[in-house]
Amino acid sequence: MIRKSMALLATAAAAALASPANAESGWHLLNMTQGVTAISREIYHLHMLIFWVCVWIGVAVFGVMIWSIVKFRKSQGAVPDTTMVHNTKVEVVWTAIPVIILIVMAVPAAKTLVQLEDTRNTELTIKVTGFQWGWQYEYLDTGVRFFSRLDRVSDAARHMGSGVDPTTIEHYLLNVDKPLIVPSGTKVRLLLTGADVIHAWWVPAFGMKKDAIPGYVNEMWFNVDADKTGVYRGQCVELCGRDHGFMPIVVDVRTKEEFDKWLKSTADQQKQAAASQPAAATPAAG
Repeated sequence: MIRKSMALLATAAAAALASPANAESGWHLLNMTQGVTAISREIYHLHMLIFWVCVWIGVAVFGVMIWSIVKFRKSQGAVPDTTMVHNTKVEVVWTAIPVIILIVMAVPAAKTLVQLEDTRNTELTIKVTGFQWGWQYEYLDTGVRFFSRLDRVSDAARHMGSGVDPTTIEHYLLNVDKPLIVPSGTKVRLLLTGADVIHAWWVPAFGMKKDAIPGYVNEMWFNVDADKTGVYRGQCVELCGRDHGFMPIVVDVRTKEEFDKWLKSTADQQKQAAASQPAAATPAAG
């Protein structure tokens, strides 16, 4: 049973990486993806900058340690200094260098953080509500709204005794019945909240994650490159209950023309469906 569970976990992880933004193979998959948005690439470059700074700090520190151990070992006649020696210059140097390093890392980090929170000039706003266990998307000012849940094929296969081999299902546990559809080359703002407990909306290719908290609205944005249309997958990454692992996120990025056609068609369909519903009975005047 444990072996089967590990196999399913490995399958889900592999499927998570099988998106247009993660076409690379090998060791590159162990690193952060550069994504399909300008901000995701900014985050990637910041990540790599800080990574290499930490690597060189490690090389310098351990290099000096190893050199000291080899150079001043007992077999070479080294004698430990038993006196208390105070050197102001050395203390200034080992204080100044870390301060300079922190400043070097803080400046680009602060710049990227400001960009992450800059939701000005957005062209499309979508309200995202997390619930146990799925998502509701509402395109503000259009009347279009729908729920997005784990697709039925994956939902049936995940149950014990289903008789379905999960490895035969494409994008197992990473597919939904209705994906979020957005246009490429458009700054999209998401307003995130929760209906019950805390959830978190995350698509690796977009480089951003935000919590969906009941009674509170978080903001995030993304702008997918115009030439990066396709399907991108993510998951809820905040432990939110028993079926937390079964509320994937799928974003279908289309051209602006295709998106406009879909939005108009969907809005018309939902209006017709609402109009066909029987009107609620009103109480008679007494």
